[in-house]
Amino acid sequence: MPSFKKYFLEYCKKNKYEENDNQIEVVDILEKFIKQKSLFSFFSKTNEKNCFYLFGDVGVGKTMILDNFYNYLKISKVRAHFNEFMIKFHDFKHDHQEDALQEFVKSLKKKFELIYLDEFQVTNIVDAMILGKLFESIFKNNIKILISSNSDINDLYKDGLQRDQFLPFINLIEKNSLKKKLVIGEDYRKLASHNLQRALFPLNEKNTFKTNQFFRELTKNKIHTKLKLVIKGREFTINDFYEGVVKFDFIDLCDANLGAEDYIKIAESCKFVVLQKIPNFHEYNINQQQRFITLIDILYEKKVPLMILCESSLDKIKSSERLSKTFKRTISRLFELTSPKHNFSNKVV
Repeated sequence: MPSFKKYFLEYCKKNKYEENDNQIEVVDILEKFIKQKSLFSFFSKTNEKNCFYLFGDVGVGKTMILDNFYNYLKISKVRAHFNEFMIKFHDFKHDHQEDALQEFVKSLKKKFELIYLDEFQVTNIVDAMILGKLFESIFKNNIKILISSNSDINDLYKDGLQRDQFLPFINLIEKNSLKKKLVIGEDYRKLASHNLQRALFPLNEKNTFKTNQFFRELTKNKIHTKLKLVIKGREFTINDFYEGVVKFDFIDLCDANLGAEDYIKIAESCKFVVLQKIPNFHEYNINQQQRFITLIDILYEKKVPLMILCESSLDKIKSSERLSKTFKRTISRLFELTSPKHNFSNKVV
């Protein structure tokens, strides 16, 4: 079996990615896991490190590295976007009222030696208040964690409600984590997507015509239906559904009171999404912006390509001040999802 470093370098060569010293440094650290007597003796009781926490700006290759490491490991494991992981926990909690948290962790322990949580971010008070006890139990059960995040541990849930009650979780994760920041000059997604063909701006009659024309070409010879989705008793109807090719206005998905569970169900039903009338964001429409961020995270996770029509060009879409840091990831992902180089062959329509 080749070393993880060799495995990663072969992946870069195959995909024509340039080797980057900072990324290789992270790979070298991850290699330490494997060179011990047992896979995770690096996380032995003497070190008390059960978690590898990789953070950095958008588009630096965090997910690429950890995805490769995850695929390389030959152990029982599970990968989940953080939003999906928390949804599964809350669903489990709903069905198991007594000792739900401990029972949930026991169920993880039976199935997995490692959990990989991609895009770790804490945006709501419900998750913030439960994470301390949840991760304390995960660590006590010696389940290993891989985490990718745009934020340093100390910046998680920054300015959130009742953040003082979240601080014990920060202390816990700091104590139990090997933490590494990945820094690279430019966003590799933007570099790979400079010839954009599926991100139109501004919002005007000409670009609306182009968008509709593209949609007609994409759906030619496909059957039109209205797809009704049911999410925990709530109904959501996709009116423009053509065998997985769909079209929405921004308000359809981000003005409505929808959340991660709804977007996951929508994404799982779609092969290609045309999304129109994306506005600039300010403090007055910050709730819509937060939904949009969640939507794009999930479409990216589910590898659903996009065509979009925006008020401004991708690199000039305005953000509310409060969400400006998180929104950088959204813009980076939009560059990739709308690039002709990223049609995601498993979603070909």
